[in-house]
Amino acid sequence: METGFLNPQTVLNELKIEGQMIAADFGSGSGGWAIPLAKRLKFGKVYAIDILEEPLSALKSKAEIQRIYNIERINCDVEKGVKLPDSCCDLVLLTNLLFQVEDKKKVLTEAKRVLKKGGKILVVDWLPGIPQGPEKGRISANEVKEMAKSLNLKLEKEFPAGIFHYALIFTKP
Repeated sequence: METGFLNPQTVLNELKIEGQMIAADFGSGSGGWAIPLAKRLKFGKVYAIDILEEPLSALKSKAEIQRIYNIERINCDVEKGVKLPDSCCDLVLLTNLLFQVEDKKKVLTEAKRVLKKGGKILVVDWLPGIPQGPEKGRISANEVKEMAKSLNLKLEKEFPAGIFHYALIFTKP
């Protein structure tokens, strides 16, 4: 893993991504993760989900410029439930999201709900105790692991994601 700031490409290399997978990017913003993921999923799809319409609109423009047509944008609040059916995704990204939400366990539960059996959840978030990044809402890797364990998610891998973030990959049994 490279040092330096968070690099979605490098982190995505840690996952076994196959071209036909269906993925959801919770809290996608303007596509910092959705776009590199969509490029890898040549025959798959990425649901880019965000509570704000503006970044989703920016994502639409970026995707069009890069001729990426396998991203479906969904405007909703992940804490209130995602507009996706049960067990429809092979992969769910929760990148730089948990520190922003009130009900972290609800978001993880929703990620598990939309995940197929054997599917993976990637959690990337800010390390506690570093001066960079947001002051409020941070959650440690250990807290995420405890929450995931209580939801019967299996920790598959843990690694540093740059110098300010940790990454966890969970599998739905």
